[in-house]
Amino acid sequence: MPDPNAPDSAAAPRTVFIVSDGTGITAETFGHSLLAQFEGVEFNQVRMPFIDTLDKAGEVIQRINRVVELGWPRPIVFSTLVNPSINLAVRRSQGLFLDLIQTFIEPLEKELGTKSSHSIGRSHNMADSKQYNQRIEAINFALAHDDGQLHRGLQKADVILIGVSRSGKTPTSLYLAMQYGIKAANYPLIPEDFERNRLPSVLPEFKNKLFGLSIAPERLSEVRNERRPGSKYASLENCRYEVNEAEALMRREGIVWLSSTTKSIEEIATTILQDVRLDSRSF
Repeated sequence: MPDPNAPDSAAAPRTVFIVSDGTGITAETFGHSLLAQFEGVEFNQVRMPFIDTLDKAGEVIQRINRVVELGWPRPIVFSTLVNPSINLAVRRSQGLFLDLIQTFIEPLEKELGTKSSHSIGRSHNMADSKQYNQRIEAINFALAHDDGQLHRGLQKADVILIGVSRSGKTPTSLYLAMQYGIKAANYPLIPEDFERNRLPSVLPEFKNKLFGLSIAPERLSEVRNERRPGSKYASLENCRYEVNEAEALMRREGIVWLSSTTKSIEEIATTILQDVRLDSRSF
């Protein structure tokens, strides 16, 4: 029996199932990229990883079909299922099944003149131990050189992010490390730097590695108030002062910078990789 509370409107939230025989991260990332193109549509996401048996596939099918039985809009299913039997089973559910593997595998097989391995978790095997160790080393480097807490070893940095406190330096540094094995340090610009009208003394020799992050003062005040509510540090007046001074300093020093206000970490990282010429790493 249909759920009496189920909406009839086409504007009702759409349930999105992320189904994978691995972690589901690939399907989730690709799915987000596609769904982000549809503004005004609300999506409720359900990630279902490690679906590697027909029994587990049966549970997935039940959950997908249950959404339809309750009278909710047809769910969307993003799949990176590699096993043909499991893939076929879930494909027969009542959801809109979008296969993110076969869509690209078949044309690639034709182009390359060879069959794919159809191996579960193959994407993780592509990264050898050297690349894995490179990412771990980069994460440790980012943590050790977070917020200017360690000056030693900056010559090993691939990039050094600078900007006022809470402008997005730490999460961007860690993202670059985890995703790309980039050794990213970050260093804060503080009122004392603005009074001296120059970069912190440890940075000029690494000027070719510097990349600046800024942020709208209003957003910065919101972020800082979550950490230290009502403080001068978080006041809008102080945030405006610090942001204006930081941007002026970076302009004088000829440092490339961008505003993190409306950009995702992925967008920020991609811009940094291009501008600092770190985007040529191969897998």
